[in-house]
Amino acid sequence: MGLFHLFIFAFISFASLITINGDESLNLNEEVLGLIVFKSSLTDPLSHLSSWNQDDENPCSWKFVTCSPVTRKVTGLSLDGLNLSGKIGRGLEKLQSLKILSLANNNFTGYINPDLSLLTKLERLNLSGNGLSDRIPGSLLNPGTIKFLDLSRNFISGPVPEQFFMNCLSLRSLSLSSNNLEGPIPSSLSNCTSLNHLSLSNNRFSGNPEFESGIWSLNRIRTLDLSHNSLSGSIPNGVMALHDLKELSLQGNQFSGSLPSDLGLCPHLNTLDLSNNLLTDSIPKSIRALSSLSYLNLANNMLTGDFPEWIGSLTSLEYLELSGNSLTGILPEYIALTSLKYLSLSDNKLTGNIPMSLVSSGALSTISLSGNKFNGSIPDGLFGLGFDKIDLSRNELTGSIPPGSGKIFESLQTLDLSGNRLTGDIPVGIGLYSKLRYLNLSWNSFETTMPLELGNLKNLMVLDLRSGAFQGSVPNNICDSGRIGILQLDLNSFTGSIPYGIGNCSSLYLLSMSHNNLNGTIPRSMSQLKKLKILKLENNQLTGEIPPELGDLENLLSVNISHNRLQGRLPSAGIFPSLSASSLEGNLGICSPLLHEPCKLNVPKPLYLDPFAYPNQNERHRQHQTDQSSNYYKPHRFGVSSIIAILAAIAILIGVLVVILLNISARRRLAFVGNSLESCSSSTRSGSGLSMGKFVWFDAKDNYCIVNPESLLENGHEIGSGVFGTVYKASIGRDEDDVIAIKSLVVSNMTPYPDDFDREVSVLGKLKHPNLVTLKGYYWTSKLQLLVTDFVPNGSLHTKLHERSSSDPPLSWRNRFKILLGTAKGLAYLHHSFRPPIMHYNIKPNNILLDENLNPKVSDFGLARVISRLDKHVMKSRFESALGYVAPELACQSLRVNEKCDVYGFGVLILEIVTGRRPIEYGEDNVLILNEQVKIMLEEGNVLECVDESMGEYGEDEVLPVLKLGLVCTSQIPSSRPSMAEVVQILQVIKTPVPHRMS
Repeated sequence: MGLFHLFIFAFISFASLITINGDESLNLNEEVLGLIVFKSSLTDPLSHLSSWNQDDENPCSWKFVTCSPVTRKVTGLSLDGLNLSGKIGRGLEKLQSLKILSLANNNFTGYINPDLSLLTKLERLNLSGNGLSDRIPGSLLNPGTIKFLDLSRNFISGPVPEQFFMNCLSLRSLSLSSNNLEGPIPSSLSNCTSLNHLSLSNNRFSGNPEFESGIWSLNRIRTLDLSHNSLSGSIPNGVMALHDLKELSLQGNQFSGSLPSDLGLCPHLNTLDLSNNLLTDSIPKSIRALSSLSYLNLANNMLTGDFPEWIGSLTSLEYLELSGNSLTGILPEYIALTSLKYLSLSDNKLTGNIPMSLVSSGALSTISLSGNKFNGSIPDGLFGLGFDKIDLSRNELTGSIPPGSGKIFESLQTLDLSGNRLTGDIPVGIGLYSKLRYLNLSWNSFETTMPLELGNLKNLMVLDLRSGAFQGSVPNNICDSGRIGILQLDLNSFTGSIPYGIGNCSSLYLLSMSHNNLNGTIPRSMSQLKKLKILKLENNQLTGEIPPELGDLENLLSVNISHNRLQGRLPSAGIFPSLSASSLEGNLGICSPLLHEPCKLNVPKPLYLDPFAYPNQNERHRQHQTDQSSNYYKPHRFGVSSIIAILAAIAILIGVLVVILLNISARRRLAFVGNSLESCSSSTRSGSGLSMGKFVWFDAKDNYCIVNPESLLENGHEIGSGVFGTVYKASIGRDEDDVIAIKSLVVSNMTPYPDDFDREVSVLGKLKHPNLVTLKGYYWTSKLQLLVTDFVPNGSLHTKLHERSSSDPPLSWRNRFKILLGTAKGLAYLHHSFRPPIMHYNIKPNNILLDENLNPKVSDFGLARVISRLDKHVMKSRFESALGYVAPELACQSLRVNEKCDVYGFGVLILEIVTGRRPIEYGEDNVLILNEQVKIMLEEGNVLECVDESMGEYGEDEVLPVLKLGLVCTSQIPSSRPSMAEVVQILQVIKTPVPHRMS
């Protein structure tokens, strides 16, 4: 702080000690100096406060300052949205007549100045929308005069002090929303008996507000918003006796139990949102008494019972959202309320027909009935209303799509009829939906052609016609709008060539035409799709060479052109040189070192001219002499009979070699089976024709004798399956703790040598690490091959992240970090403790198992090496199941890859654990690539918005570097990725505790 500022502070301190009765000018100068000192602590880049002049006798003429016309003292200071920054420093405490202080929507940082409590007449304080941090001063409400307090949308942290609400009798409105506040809601809140509006949403409050805060005793409350916290317990009966309550928002918590039976005792209630909780039982009938209710949202709970037949009595209802429950029964015929605008009942167990009365609901703009068991046909006339969105997907609807009419042509933006049993032609006039952006007709039985009118949809961004029984050719005008981002035509009967007009899809990033009967060549116009990320053309009849221009598509991440009739060279640039064999196999002859098929170049063969073929008369005699004297200089030519004889000899030789090899193989198998019989007191030949085999245990203390391995699979139960096989849980021995996991490997008719299998698996049996699943032994026959491992009781990380039951708490940040560090240690052990290193090839949450203490155990390591000897076709499924985790070079299944492919998969795993999002997510209008999204948000400075809110509190100084590490591990250049040993070191440094870090 400069000498001028020190002088100002000294002068104000000196002036505050002097009392001169009747000297009005000195008081006014004190307010001037106070505002000048406040201004000196902030930055005003747009000079909004240029009128604030320290030479003025009073500040009443200054902009943004309000004074009393009687006393000429400052009563209001409103600086909202002026792009001011800095700290809220000293000076304002000199404005002793100040009633309104509003500094909202600026860039103020630092803590909330406790000197604001010295403003004894302050009634309204608004500091929302800034960057304030630290904790709320417990004395902020001490003046007892504040009526309106708004501290929302800051970074205030910690618990709310108990003494904060000790002097809140005058408080009418309080908002602490969108901060980082935690802990229980203070019980002293019950002192605020005059409170009308309370918002504590989007924080980390926990506990049961019924018992801890007395929040339900605020009988003057009108709006109560506790949404998006971690509050728990039940919502008690009697709470709804709040006679003045108009809005109640409790969504996004962990409230459980039944809904209060006295919900109907709030006659003025117009908004009720209890969605995304753990509420059970049926919807209470008392809600029918809420005649003023316009917004009702009970989605994503565990509500049961029949759909309420009294819903039609809520004549003021405009928004009804009951999706994601277990409601049963049929919809009442009078559900079509005249005021209803939004109706969503998706993902329940509703049956019956869609009520015809919906046709008469003129106000309805959104209807979502997906994921139920509705049957019958779509009501005639439904497509004559002014809908914005119609989602009837995943039901059992039959018949055809009704024709559109009226205002729906100008209003409809989303139409999803997928997953039904619809038939017939697509209605004439489909091209008239001028605002349609999302169209999904997949998984139906239309058995018709793709209408040309689809090319007239100028705003269409997503078109999904998968498995719709469509026939004929793909229209050339399909991309005339140029706005389509997702085009999925898989699993149909399309014929003809890929239209050249596909190049007009300049916004396309997902193109999928697999499993059709398309023929002809891949059009060169596809090279114009500069935004394309995913291209799927497998299982068609495409011919010719792949246009080399496709190698210039820099954004292309995944390509599958397998099982066509393509041949020739791959493009030399882009993703094509590193495509896996599974993406190329099944063609006539693509030139790739990963494929064993002969390479067929689509070029003419050179013409061979024999100089001795047609000698002239003068040369014949000389040629004859030359033939006799030096015959070895003359090119040999074979007749047809000679060629046939040579080929026959070659075939006989190959046959002899095959017989010799088969005899050797048989002797090896017999020796293996003989050794197997020695390891167990009895052996068996199963009814399914299995060869005799044995269990081999790597640890002598586990030497159980398993007579019939099939009985383990039959008596156990399946706990998982993947591309390498199915996993069963089975008990062995008499002790209940003798539980093992058995993986039945995928095999084909190509049986490997038993000693090869023994050698590969024995290597894996030697691996011992606390973060690896221990391989205990194996069983081998020609038809059944089992791997025996420890049973890990807590399931997979995938289940904890994406398929968590409502009773299972979300993973905390501490546990997520433990899982990351343990997984990294396990992979580092595989990479750095063996030469050559053991690579996993398939890092993803399904292969990270969790024990009873949530310690990670990496599974399926090294299996790609074993399975590849069994069945090469498994490789294709493996990469398809791991889309998003596979490194961009896509070479992990070849022998030339290194450990950096695993590092890439681990980087994606980092981002998935921190964000709770899948690596690739398909939205209505786009495909979200997780690492790209995190990178963009990091560059924009708001990467913490990606963090999974369900994990509760976390330290930013841990989460932020972990996210950055994930991005480094997913670098497009393998050499830029760290080794797993370096990853472990970085994570250990990040976890080093400091005094202020959260655990």
